[in-house]
Amino acid sequence: MTGERPPTRHVVVMGVSGAGKTTVARGISELTGLRFAEADEFHTEAHVAQMRAGVPLTDADRWPWLRALAGWMADRHAEGVSTVLTCSALKRVYRDVLRQGPADVEFLHLDGAAELIRDRLDRRVGHYMPASLFDSQRAILEHLGPDEAGVVLEVAAPPEELVRMAIDRLGLPTRAPVAGP
Repeated sequence: MTGERPPTRHVVVMGVSGAGKTTVARGISELTGLRFAEADEFHTEAHVAQMRAGVPLTDADRWPWLRALAGWMADRHAEGVSTVLTCSALKRVYRDVLRQGPADVEFLHLDGAAELIRDRLDRRVGHYMPASLFDSQRAILEHLGPDEAGVVLEVAAPPEELVRMAIDRLGLPTRAPVAGP
């Protein structure tokens, strides 16, 4: 035995606000044991207030936030812990920063019809991200390039199905079922 740890996996569930990132990432975490983190919790209070006021973040606003997310994944990687992280990761350059954490970051892009996602945003309560920022997010969205590790799933599917498809398409191992009495 060499004492080597098994390799870690690091999945970023990406897409515009309202695509279902948190729901799907939590489901992946529950079924696989990957450590979950919500990128929104890494924003400064000032940036949350800015978005709540309907003002999109600039790239200059995002760089420290993205570096903190990459650092969180790198720290978990150093501990031998696999992760699933929500992050809009709308531009290639943002994803490049995330890959400065562990090098083998995989992306799960939740994508779908603007009307469906806009409807979800209009019905969502308790989130600081107003529906008015949806168009600005769609405008800067750069889809995964052919050289970027990841998969794209259509958000029209039910959340449970999206979780299962994500686990299957990414080849993530699930937790062993708990034995009954």
